[in-house]
Amino acid sequence: MNYDQLFEAQLDQLRDEGNYRVFADLERHCGSFPKATNRHGSDEAERHVTVWCSNDYLGMGQHPKVLEAMQSALAECGAGAGGTRNISGTNRHHVLLERELADLHRKEAALLFTSGYVSNWAALSTLGSRLKNCVILSDALNHASMIEGIRHSRADKKIWAHNDVEDLRRKLADCDPDAPKVVAFESVYSMDGDIAPIAEICDVADEFGAMTYLDEVHAVGLYGPRGGGVSERDGVADRVTLIEGTLGKAYGVMGGYITGSAALCDFIRSFASGFIFTTALPPAVAAGAAASIRHLKESQLERARQRRQVARLRERLDAVGIPHLPNPSHIVPVMIKDPVKCKMISDILMDNFAIYVQPINYPTVPKGTERLRLTPSPLHSDAEIDRMVDALSQLWAQCALSRAVA
Repeated sequence: MNYDQLFEAQLDQLRDEGNYRVFADLERHCGSFPKATNRHGSDEAERHVTVWCSNDYLGMGQHPKVLEAMQSALAECGAGAGGTRNISGTNRHHVLLERELADLHRKEAALLFTSGYVSNWAALSTLGSRLKNCVILSDALNHASMIEGIRHSRADKKIWAHNDVEDLRRKLADCDPDAPKVVAFESVYSMDGDIAPIAEICDVADEFGAMTYLDEVHAVGLYGPRGGGVSERDGVADRVTLIEGTLGKAYGVMGGYITGSAALCDFIRSFASGFIFTTALPPAVAAGAAASIRHLKESQLERARQRRQVARLRERLDAVGIPHLPNPSHIVPVMIKDPVKCKMISDILMDNFAIYVQPINYPTVPKGTERLRLTPSPLHSDAEIDRMVDALSQLWAQCALSRAVA
């Protein structure tokens, strides 16, 4: 049997549908985010581009305090952690980072993972499998990591309509009142940029004795007076049983985590295979993340500047009739609604305008909702915003796309 032929057939189908992904070979420029060098072609010719789709939302991946902390820890501890946390990999920097995270969310404890994907997968799969007769109620638009964790747990699951509190109430009412129940949802949904009604969800969960599991990966660092996320901004973090987050987006480094009661974190630590059998984060990464969290607990400058640039981008898009999804978050989805045109516009932006923004196609978003997902940072200049909007306006005409009606 020719297995490569089987692989290529499915890859060809992706290409025909306009959903095949091509990676850009980028080198970020330290100290000049969002600039990067794109190496392309067989001779790897270089050209400078502006990145518009980074999840390093505040540019903290190149902040001097973060770099200094990482360089210092690297000199002190070396490159790797040396093993899993259970055997030889727990380092002082891991302990200090978990304390910072627990304090950030005003919880008793925190637990580190190698990524936000792993923290969701490990925590939800452990809760669902270890709590007898557990039912997990998952928002319809939850991230793939949450879906995979729920699936792996083999627990009974119910999908409730996105951000629909009344549908959640109906689903909870159908559950066995004596069964453990986990309501799993996100604060900021990364593709549409909408925000969950956390307080109302907690009200319903409390009514039926369910625990709440909140993914804040696209919100930590960005919302709340100390960057504790939407739950901190809304004053409801104390009502959420478990808050999960990432260190790889607004904090600019990498890793994932959960926070909650001491018993909850110890439970996940003791039973989650995704924690037990995974090599720990390098100490330098943990030190950089802790420095980033400490800075954003105190500084409002990055968040204020980002909000200004998001508002400016939206105003400029409105002025030229480029359709973008309205939402209260920092994510600006520019709607194309055609996979081939979405990829084509992305390619032309890179080739003709030195603007890098990846097309977002199926399966990341439903077919017919293809888009460019723009994430303006505090380090995008007004001139860069104007240049992006002017480029989109030109391409809208070339590609015969409809404009929004003001």
